[in-house]
Amino acid sequence: MRTINPDDLLETPEGRIWTPERNAAAWAQCYAALAQAITDMAGDARVILVCGIQGAGKTSWIATQPPVPGVLYFDAALPGIRHRAKIIAIARDGGAAIEAVWIDTPLATALARNTGRSPDKVVPADAIRSVAAQFEGPSLAEGFDRIRVYSGEPLALRQDSVAQSGSGLRSSSEGS
Repeated sequence: MRTINPDDLLETPEGRIWTPERNAAAWAQCYAALAQAITDMAGDARVILVCGIQGAGKTSWIATQPPVPGVLYFDAALPGIRHRAKIIAIARDGGAAIEAVWIDTPLATALARNTGRSPDKVVPADAIRSVAAQFEGPSLAEGFDRIRVYSGEPLALRQDSVAQSGSGLRSSSEGS
């Protein structure tokens, strides 16, 4: 299983260190790694963009997924359409299918989980609140082939939340 997560590139022997410059470099490396991985799979890649506020359970959800050849997970908050656009474009340009998985977790739950993280991985509560306030649920109009929405308490698929291109189904997050 291959996961691309900009936070992983902020790790140092002393723990995770965030600066604006290190963050920008991590994102650039992730975009390049995604494009290269898709190229290496020669048209047989499927990108699953896993989004949700910090502390939602994205990384934990990915860890429960069985390995599937050709599947790449992109693990990041990605709260807005503009945040997801480059990943969708890289996938489309490389001929890969692109799916969104939104781990929709209540803010209070995410904040509580955040306090249980190691000190170097704790996200400032104001940053989590900011991401939650600007979160736009993914939609097929962005270019996704499929969208799944999972509740973060517990991580369970919402029955009305799967949408696929051409399926006529609407995600509970579409139109919002």
